[in-house]
Amino acid sequence: MLELRIGSSGAEVIQLQNLLNRHLPHFQVLKPDGIFGPRTEAAVRQFQSFAGISVDGTVGIKTWRALDHGVTTTSDVSPVPFHDAIWLKIAAAEVGQREFPGSPANPRIIMYHGATSLRATSDEVAWCSAFVNWCLKQAGIAGTNSAAATSWLHWGQMTCPRPGAITVVRKNTGQNHVSFYISETKDFYKLLGGNQAEQVRISNYYKSHWLAQGHRWPKLPHL
Repeated sequence: MLELRIGSSGAEVIQLQNLLNRHLPHFQVLKPDGIFGPRTEAAVRQFQSFAGISVDGTVGIKTWRALDHGVTTTSDVSPVPFHDAIWLKIAAAEVGQREFPGSPANPRIIMYHGATSLRATSDEVAWCSAFVNWCLKQAGIAGTNSAAATSWLHWGQMTCPRPGAITVVRKNTGQNHVSFYISETKDFYKLLGGNQAEQVRISNYYKSHWLAQGHRWPKLPHL
């Protein structure tokens, strides 16, 4: 099969879009129009993350093989419940972006930094809040413009734990982190965010070490 990426078109892209629709039932259905655009790339990235292969948005041999075999998720990742939080879908499409060892920095993370007043130029500068700010900005929502995780504690409006809620957790050692709430068990919070093991991913934050400081939601007109 041909290697496909942004800008590709034709029958192979239609086949790709149909396979993605089959294997990503929780993702917004793609129109099989044969055009490899941003939405198709986002779906490819999410599928690659679920399948446990390199997340680069390009459909090569490994991705085609996983699609043909019907692999949809790894054992420790479940589909992200987007519901009414469009920013959560945007965040999920970034899964797999990670810090580069040494220099130069990952330009995607530098782009996240551009959503705060700090505008850091290194991917080694804490970027969890930058990632949340960037995702909300893509959804047309103003964030805190701050690189501080605690800046979110007084943003928007208070909400109950719900998929997409901006959640601030504090480690018993004093470290703060902000991310998007997915779900929780009696033992841990499942959060999707940036700067989690130096990448965008879904991680479990164990309640024995992390305490939720607050859950926030945008002040949207229809809520």
